[in-house]
Amino acid sequence: MAEIKDPENTILIELKSGTVAIELLPDIAPGHCARMKELARAGAYDNVVFHRVIEGFMAQTGDVANGNTEKDFDIRRAGTGGSDLPNLKAEFSGVPHDRGTLGAARSQNPDSANSQFFINFGDNHFLNRQYTVYGRVISGMEHVDSITRGEPPANPDKMISVKVAADA
Repeated sequence: MAEIKDPENTILIELKSGTVAIELLPDIAPGHCARMKELARAGAYDNVVFHRVIEGFMAQTGDVANGNTEKDFDIRRAGTGGSDLPNLKAEFSGVPHDRGTLGAARSQNPDSANSQFFINFGDNHFLNRQYTVYGRVISGMEHVDSITRGEPPANPDKMISVKVAADA
C-alpha cells in the first residue's frame, strides 16, 4: 500500500481482491471530494456494484440508490440513481483523465453528478474538461483492473466497504 500523506482526503475501497487507495483532490474539486467522504462515512457506498465496466475505458459504480446488493437490488436499475443529497455543480479542471483517475459520472447536464463515479482503466483524454476529476488511485490499481467487465456484468463485483482513511 502506498504511503498515505493525508488520511482525511484518502478513500479506501475494499474489493474482493484487495484494497484500493484513492487520494482525493480537494484543491481541484472540493464539492465532489466532500460528497464522497460524506457518503463513505454514512456507509452509503458499502455493497454497491460496478454496474458499467468497459475494457480499456473505465469501471463505473456509486449508485447508492439502486446498486446496493443488500438493499432492493436490481442490476437493470443500477446506474440510474444517486443519493438523497442534491446534485453537484461541475468542477472541471485541467487535470487530465489519466489511468487511475477518479471521475464524476453524470447525465448530459454538466451539473448532474451526485454519487456515481468511475475509475479510468486508461488515459481517456477525450473526457478532459467535460467530467470532474477528483481523485487518483495511489495503490491497488491491479484490483481495479480485475473488476468483472460488462454493461452490466452478469455477476458484478462490488465495493465491499468504502472508508475515509482517517476513520479506518
